[in-house]
Amino acid sequence: MNQQPLPGSSNAMTFGILSIVLTLTCCGPFGAIFSFLGLSNARTAQNLFMQSSGEYTGIENAKTGKILSYVGLVLAGIYLLLAIIYFGVIAAIVFAAVSDAGMN
Repeated sequence: MNQQPLPGSSNAMTFGILSIVLTLTCCGPFGAIFSFLGLSNARTAQNLFMQSSGEYTGIENAKTGKILSYVGLVLAGIYLLLAIIYFGVIAAIVFAAVSDAGMN
């Protein structure tokens, strides 16, 4: 029987890698977007493999892509949390300085 590569499994792994790289290098929102794309492709590939497991190879790529996408999503969440704290502290300092200036 001639087995074919599992459609979408390599895309899931590519999107998982991109989600981590983009989150760590430049921007968290793009990393989160690629995380969701990777999770979607991994889920589609796994469902296709479960329906006809004898026809396809490469489920490992889909599983790896799913794990990498989850890691990228967690990193994007941490990035978002740190950004909220950072801008919250800046806003608190600015408002404290404005209120002190208004009292004098």
